[in-house]
Amino acid sequence: MVKYWSTWKNRQPDRFQQAAGEAGEFRPAQDAPIDSPAKQRPMSSPDQYQLLDFGEGRKLESFAGLIVDRPAPVTEGIAMADPESWQRADLRFDRDHDGPGKWNKLSDNAQQDDQWQLVQGSFQLGLQTTPRGQLGVFPEQAANWDWIARQVAQASRPLTVLNLFAYTGASTLAAAAAGADVVHVDAASNMVKWARQNAIRSGLGDHPIRWITEDARLFVQRELKRGNQYDVVILDPPSYGHGPAGQVWKIHQHLPALLSACADLTNQQRKAMLITCHTPTLDPAQLESLVADTVFGHCQAGASAQVLNIPAADGRLLPSGTSCRWPNTG
Repeated sequence: MVKYWSTWKNRQPDRFQQAAGEAGEFRPAQDAPIDSPAKQRPMSSPDQYQLLDFGEGRKLESFAGLIVDRPAPVTEGIAMADPESWQRADLRFDRDHDGPGKWNKLSDNAQQDDQWQLVQGSFQLGLQTTPRGQLGVFPEQAANWDWIARQVAQASRPLTVLNLFAYTGASTLAAAAAGADVVHVDAASNMVKWARQNAIRSGLGDHPIRWITEDARLFVQRELKRGNQYDVVILDPPSYGHGPAGQVWKIHQHLPALLSACADLTNQQRKAMLITCHTPTLDPAQLESLVADTVFGHCQAGASAQVLNIPAADGRLLPSGTSCRWPNTG
């Protein structure tokens, strides 16, 4: 098999278009099955999260009692299924051409407090608006949280899990609630603080979780020098970002070497790996090949990638990223 990652970063994006966003908006090819119903794992309960509608460049979602209208470039050129339902929105986010954007309150229900939280199985996630239109949770990851919990729960011994680019900690909490010892790493101190608060909300404040504010690549290199090993590594890298000391992250440039380092970090006791991203120029076939080359060195390793979809109330699917799991079982 020809080594894939050495030429991957030079390939031109022929199936995706870049869009502005906190992690890059996922924009599939025009022939992607955005309107095709299929079995997808929704979040735990419609009263916690539901994708109500999407179209005309936006999506309408219900988060634990508040209805939120946000941009979704992937839906441009698609008609809304229920235009009248959009009048029920409590919050709306609009992007600025020269800035991150602005939240607008559309109803008296839009007042946020510490009680605005989403319950997902065995853990809870506090919600709040961010300057770039996020709320502290990516609903398309719900099936992956379940998968993480199963990998941990079915193991014959307690597992050690490393969660890189860990954001507000949903994957960390899924692993911890299932019994794993977790190292949570994110470059943003405010995200680490948010994740720790989510652990407390979930009754996991005293669980063995290490909270690290650090550049992911630097932390992994230090762990390798220390001789540490992990059973599971989870990564959700952005398209572009900075570490705490200004270290630049570019996914096309830096992900292959990081995956290779994570392979070394798990080569003695690897039980599972999960890589997800929202980069428009990285589709499932590309991500699967990259993981096969950098982690396993061959294409028959059993890693499997797919589009992360969110099912809407009418059965349509909203493509929202890419996910690659190993093993592709459980």
